[in-house]
Amino acid sequence: MDLIHFRMVTPSSLTQRTVDLLSADDHVLNLVVLRSVSNAPDGDALECDVMKGAANEVLAGLRGLGIDRSGSIAVDDVEMMFSRHAERIEADQPSILVHTPLWAAVEAHIRAEGTYLPSFYLFLVIAGLIGAVGIMSNSQILIVAAMVVGPEYNAIVSIALGIDRGNRRRVREGARALTVGFSLAIVVTLGFSALSRTFGFESDAFQRGLRPVSQLIDTPNFFSLVVAALAGVVGIVSLTEARASALLGVFISVTTIPAASDMAVSIAFADWSEARGSLFQLLLNVAVLVVVGVLTLRLQRRFWRRAERRAETQGG
Repeated sequence: MDLIHFRMVTPSSLTQRTVDLLSADDHVLNLVVLRSVSNAPDGDALECDVMKGAANEVLAGLRGLGIDRSGSIAVDDVEMMFSRHAERIEADQPSILVHTPLWAAVEAHIRAEGTYLPSFYLFLVIAGLIGAVGIMSNSQILIVAAMVVGPEYNAIVSIALGIDRGNRRRVREGARALTVGFSLAIVVTLGFSALSRTFGFESDAFQRGLRPVSQLIDTPNFFSLVVAALAGVVGIVSLTEARASALLGVFISVTTIPAASDMAVSIAFADWSEARGSLFQLLLNVAVLVVVGVLTLRLQRRFWRRAERRAETQGG
């Protein structure tokens, strides 16, 4: 059962209007009102549970009353509830109204992940180094490990949300984080790769020019474009529907970190054509993920809104 829990603090002047709004909605359960119990800010405390599909409308109504400006609204997922009444309500609802995403929560999650702490850059550097080891040892497993460690997809999705919402600051911050992060990863990985070349740490096969892993990375083609586009769709949908396993699949399917690693390794070994190919692969994948992310966000909202209206029309 998908439920959203709302906790609100309202000024006393808005409490009754808030109660009327929530009581009139059949999708609202367990409404609790506590008068004059809040001190910061002063006011009344209200709590309720809402069927997930109706949460967007309820939240819009609460914000329409100005509760987010004069009080506060906290939103949490309900992990588990035992209630015959809730089960009956869920059974009477169209499936689409039971599982509709709460868009404010989706965007809040993307914004939270789009913060660029020192660990963001540290993980990019470490991922670049792991990728370089994988390339020089022809180990596909290490390439996958580098993909999982890399946090760049969070910045890419944040840029997509910024473009979708017209938030230039978010786009600038995300672009800056990717530029600085990948540049730092490439520079550090280049130094490591040059050191490895100096002491002959690379594998014998790599020395003889047998580089199947590297060749897969630095030769972008039509299939690179297709995989990046499909991964972009899966990434946004998995964020929207909180499907962590699918999101992990995105991390290990798009050649961003491996391309940065291969670029550094290729420069260290003076393979300039491979370095250019890796750079193009990196830019291609980032650009495709951003564009597809924007389109998928917009199409998903449109799809769910149309599905909700159709379900409500049929229900009425």
